[in-house]
Amino acid sequence: MMHLSAEDQRRIGAAIKAAEATTAGEIVCVLARASSDYMTYATAWSALIALIAPWVLLALTNFSVREIFLAQIVLFVVLFLIFSESSLSRVLVPRRARRAEAHRAAMEQFMIRGMARKKNRAGVLIFVSLAEHYARIVADEGIASKVEQSVWQDAIDALLERVSYGEIADGFVITIEKCGAVLAAHFPPGTDDEDQLPDRIYLI
Repeated sequence: MMHLSAEDQRRIGAAIKAAEATTAGEIVCVLARASSDYMTYATAWSALIALIAPWVLLALTNFSVREIFLAQIVLFVVLFLIFSESSLSRVLVPRRARRAEAHRAAMEQFMIRGMARKKNRAGVLIFVSLAEHYARIVADEGIASKVEQSVWQDAIDALLERVSYGEIADGFVITIEKCGAVLAAHFPPGTDDEDQLPDRIYLI
């Protein structure tokens, strides 16, 4: 569940605007409830259990073939509804797969939000996906080539710490300030101030 009020969103927007006033770079923030609906996994688990069920029913009951077939269909439908309509589906997804989905979503948002339009390639995306407990800073090649990964990791650690306490807005504000300082050091104002993007956080 999202925990960003209108005031929280205003604070984040103001932090982006203040940070961008010190640099020719761009900062975009995205907060996702989840990086995927994981329907593929819900379908796969439902089908697997439904395929196993007839063997169990044959061993433990005197159901006819027709009754077993109907039970199999009902079981698949019920399990699919349970897995697809609750957070349980994400529990059944391997952690590596969840992180892969979150990474894919972060890269997708980088492109969707027009980050690559900056001529100086100094765009930075701050992405958080709550369901996967995932945070990532995606830096375009202009700034990424000038900054060690450890610098971004420091900002991510600060963000995740605040998010873990439920202080999502504070986490974004702190991270925006850190990213703004990095951008200002390498891309001061005036070097390329075109293609300004909205100073806001996107909720998806």
